Amino acid sequence: MSMLMNAAACLLEVGSENRIALECGERRISYGELRRTVARCAGAWQRLGLAPDDRVVIFAPDSIEFVQAYLGVIWAGGVAIAVNPRLGMTDLAPVLIESDVHFVWTTAPLSPQVAACPLPHRLQVAAGDDWDAACAAATQVAPLLRTAQDMALWIGTSGTTGTAKGVIHTHSVTAPCAAFAREILGAGADDRLYATSKLFFAYALANSLFAGLRLGATVILDSDWPSAERVAQIVEKHRPTIMFCVPTLYHKMLQTGVAAALAGSAIRHYVSAGETLPAPISNAWHKASGHRPVSGYGTSETLCLMLYCDDASGRFKPTPLTQLRYDDLPAQQPQRIWVRHPALARGYWQRPTEQAEGFHGAWFSPGDMFVRHAAGLEFTGRNDDMLKIAGQWVSTQWVEQELSLACGDSVQEVAAVGVKNADGLTAIAVLLVATPTYEQAARDKVAAGIAALLGHKRPRWVHWVDALPRTATGKLQRARLGALHEHMVASDAAAAPRALA
Repeated sequence: MSMLMNAAACLLEVGSENRIALECGERRISYGELRRTVARCAGAWQRLGLAPDDRVVIFAPDSIEFVQAYLGVIWAGGVAIAVNPRLGMTDLAPVLIESDVHFVWTTAPLSPQVAACPLPHRLQVAAGDDWDAACAAATQVAPLLRTAQDMALWIGTSGTTGTAKGVIHTHSVTAPCAAFAREILGAGADDRLYATSKLFFAYALANSLFAGLRLGATVILDSDWPSAERVAQIVEKHRPTIMFCVPTLYHKMLQTGVAAALAGSAIRHYVSAGETLPAPISNAWHKASGHRPVSGYGTSETLCLMLYCDDASGRFKPTPLTQLRYDDLPAQQPQRIWVRHPALARGYWQRPTEQAEGFHGAWFSPGDMFVRHAAGLEFTGRNDDMLKIAGQWVSTQWVEQELSLACGDSVQEVAAVGVKNADGLTAIAVLLVATPTYEQAARDKVAAGIAALLGHKRPRWVHWVDALPRTATGKLQRARLGALHEHMVASDAAAAPRALA
């Protein structure tokens, strides 16, 4: 017989009654109060008609109320789906339709837009005074026990390579979320965890909120969108001891002097994930703050980080609870890996083709490629990031890393993409964003960096752009790089006659 459990109750079973569970702005809430309010929110959801497995979208900035409503859905037996509150209604509507969502929890200012969302079915919006009244009238209910394989929450994939997918996580997902923080970072109940990313992003949800609550620690939330200056304010006010951030924001904090200012803070561990942490940023952060970021690799499908690197090698090893296996290929050949982890998703919502490709029994294979070394795994990007040029394998990630090292602070962003030349052969294009006032230095350093590359790694095209395409979570949208290259080539061709005139 399957064990019965509830993912939200699992998160809240550890924290001491009077210890602070969440902080956001001027508000703080203890574990005891959080347990009671989540149980009351669950009662409100059930009074509104929420049935087991009903999906509820949480469409709001991060806040204590967000967490109460989100965990209340799971406590009541529903399925919580956190969605980026910056999405326009034309982007939100397809999510609501495909997920067959009948409930949305949001803020009072956002509720009129959500209520007007064009849907083929009735949508019940919980927000503002009406939601507060529903909670006040509700009684605390016991967590609805479910099997380990019943749905508890969904995560939307980031859409870096195309259409986003709904990833189904079950009630067994929350129990293992603290393993990385506890065993690698040495985190415990006295720690204060802060993620710059928002809770609709799996990285922040699992590693900060879920891990922090499972440890009985304090989780710091912020309703505002992250910036280098905002991070500095949060660190000064709330004194986190562990910070989860993304490479782009680490880079911005280095450029603005925030990294050096954090050197005297209480933070003892910095973690980077969401995309590749370039060696120049890792080295610069180590120099400025005194701490080298722990680089992590995870996916929406695993929720937790699966791989990590805590030194300057860039080589990944498995996190606690992660098992790896490989296909029968030579170690030096770039290949997909297979992972098994207790937090692994059940699969995708209504995506049978992708489900069959990525999930095999208890194992999952992300689309990324790695090269096996004695010291660990070298990340080489997705399958379409691996190119065969002049008979030799080239990863666009390798090109990006070497050019980043060559350019230093003169370049803010660099991305490489495989394209076809006029002869139909594979070649490389790079797109770069220069640091303001360093444009000429950036061009000179890029030229020198390209000249230093081996011939088969040298880009055929170099495009300078104002910004690179990114997802709502800040990750590079590699699927759009090829089109951006074509646009730049066309623009250059159109401008050429005028330049000669």
